[in-house]
Amino acid sequence: MTLDHRWKDGFPKIGIRPTIDGRRRGVRESLEDQTMNLAKTVAELLSSELRYPNGEPVECVIADTCIGGVAEAAAAADNFKKAGVGLSITVTPCWCYGTETMDTDPSLPKAVWGFNGTGRPGAVYLAAVLSAHAQKGLPAFGIYGKDVQDEGDSVIPEDVKEKLIRFAKAGLTVANIRGKSYLSMGSVSMGIAGSIVDDRFFQEYLGMRNEYIDMTEFVRRINEEIYDKEEFAKALAWTKENCIEGPDNNPEAIRTSREQKDQDWETVVKMTIIARDLMIGNPKLAELGFGEEANGHNALVSGFQGQRQWTDHFPNGDFLEAILNSSFDWNGIRSPFMVATENDSLNGVNMLFGYLLTNTAQIFADVRTYWSPDAVKRVTGHALDGKAAGGLLHLINSGSATLDGTGEQQRDGQPVMKPHWEISEEEAQKCLDATSWRPASVEYFRGGGYSSDFLTRGGMPMTMSRLNLVKGLGPVLQIAEGYSVDLPEDVHKTLDDRTDPTWPTTWFAPNLTGEGAFTSVYSVMDHWGANHGSISYGHIGADLLTLASMLRIPVSMHNVSGDQIFRPRTWGMFGTESVESADFRACATFGPLYK
Repeated sequence: MTLDHRWKDGFPKIGIRPTIDGRRRGVRESLEDQTMNLAKTVAELLSSELRYPNGEPVECVIADTCIGGVAEAAAAADNFKKAGVGLSITVTPCWCYGTETMDTDPSLPKAVWGFNGTGRPGAVYLAAVLSAHAQKGLPAFGIYGKDVQDEGDSVIPEDVKEKLIRFAKAGLTVANIRGKSYLSMGSVSMGIAGSIVDDRFFQEYLGMRNEYIDMTEFVRRINEEIYDKEEFAKALAWTKENCIEGPDNNPEAIRTSREQKDQDWETVVKMTIIARDLMIGNPKLAELGFGEEANGHNALVSGFQGQRQWTDHFPNGDFLEAILNSSFDWNGIRSPFMVATENDSLNGVNMLFGYLLTNTAQIFADVRTYWSPDAVKRVTGHALDGKAAGGLLHLINSGSATLDGTGEQQRDGQPVMKPHWEISEEEAQKCLDATSWRPASVEYFRGGGYSSDFLTRGGMPMTMSRLNLVKGLGPVLQIAEGYSVDLPEDVHKTLDDRTDPTWPTTWFAPNLTGEGAFTSVYSVMDHWGANHGSISYGHIGADLLTLASMLRIPVSMHNVSGDQIFRPRTWGMFGTESVESADFRACATFGPLYK
C-alpha cells in the first residue's frame, strides 16, 4: 500500500510581505521593483533550501502588491489566510510606516528583514516596526545584515540567509504542529510523569489536540481483524526476511516456546499496522467496512503506554515503536512516524521538534548512565580519549529506537541519518542488517515480544533534548549538542552487558563549554531533567532555541555558542547581560502562544 493520504491536508506556506514607503508621486514608484524583487529572492532562497516532511519543496506566497499602508496589509493578511500561510517574513529596502504595514496576526511567527543600505533607510524601518511589535506584545525576529549593501543589490548576504532559514525552519515547525493531535495509546506507564499527558500544555503552547485510546483497542482490532490482511501478509513476510532474530538471553526455565515466539511475531506486526492506522487512518479500512476506524486521529505524534498493563500479558511495543520511528518498512522507504515509548508525551514532543526541523528520524532513549573516565578504566582497563576523554553518556532503552540510529546511512563516507528521500534501498537494508531482534527479557516483559539490538556508529554530530514541565513555571527545554562515539568492541560489550545487551546503545559525548551544566559530562547528566531524551542527527541546538522562543518555552541549559542564538528582538529588552534569565522573563511575560 502507499501512504499518500498521510499528507493529504497539505502543509503551511511561508508568507512574504514586501513593505514599501507609501508616498506616491515619485517615492513609492521608484521602489516598487526593488522591493518586490527582494521578496522574490527570499522566496526563491527558502523554496530551494527547505523541504516539507514528504520531500516536496517549501512553498512561499508573496503578497499581491507591495504593502504601503493598512489597506494593503489587510489584503495581504486575507490572501495569506486563504492560501494557508503559517508564518510571515516582511522584507524591505526602505522606510515604511511601521504600525500601518506590520503583520498583526498573533498566532503567526513573524520576522522582518530590513535591508542594510545607505540609499534608503531599511534599517530605520526595521527598528521602528520591531519597536511597534514589542509595544503591541507581538514578538518578531529582526534580521539585519552586518555589511552595507549597494542600493538595488538583490543578493542575500550569508548572515542574512542563515537567519532567514533558521526562522523559516522553526516557523514551519510551529505551523505544522498547530491543529494536529498527540495520540495517547494507553495511559500512565510505571509512574513516569511524562506519560501524564498535560492537555493544557499541548493546547496553549503547541496549539495541538489530545486524543486518547485505551490499549484494549489493539485487542479489539486484532480479534475483529480490523486491519488490512493483505498488508499484514506482506508485512509478516518482509519481517521474517529482514528482521534477524537474535539469541534469547532469558534463562531456559522461563524462555517462551518456538511456537509462542512465532505467534509473537504475528502479533507485533499487527500492532505496528494498527498503531499507524490509529495515528493517520487508512482508506483501505473503509473499503473493508470500517469507516470510522479509517479516519484515524490526525496524530502527528503518539505514545504507547505498554508497561505494564499491556506488557504483563501481551508482547511488548518495541517492534511497533522501532519500525514506525524508522524511515522504512515493508512498504519501502517513507517518512518516519514519531512514537514515544512508555507514552512519554514530553519526549514525544521533543521527537516531533527534531523531526520537523530536520526531516530525519529521531532516537528515543533513556539517559541511562554516566561513565566517567575513571570508572571505564576500572571496569575495562581502557582509557577514554578523543571526544570521549571527559566521559560518556550511555543512551539505551528497551529496543524502541529508530533503526536509522544505527548510523548505517552515509554521506561522503561518514555515518549520518538522512531525510527519507535521500535514503537508498541499500542503506535501508544495511540498517536492518545491523539490527537483531532479541526475544524480550521476560522478567521485564512477561508477555514476551522482541527488542531491537544495535550499536550506533560513532562520529555523528547529535543533539539531545528534553522538555520538562515544572509546577508554577510551565514547560522548560534542555539541549545538549555532542557526538556519538565508537568504543573498542570488548569495551562496549563489557559496559553494555552491565545494563542489557538486548537493547540498542548510543554512546554520546556532549560538547563541554567549561561553564554551568556543561562544566563536565557528569554535570550534564546531573542537570538532565528526566530519565528520557530525544536524540536528533546534527547540531540543531540553535534551531531548537529559535523554535522554543516562538512557543514561549524557556531553555534552562544548552551548549550553543552565543553568536548562534536567534530569538525575537524583544528578548533583548529583558536584559542582555544574562541571556538565559532574559529568556525566562520574556517567555513568562508573553505567555503561551495560544492562551
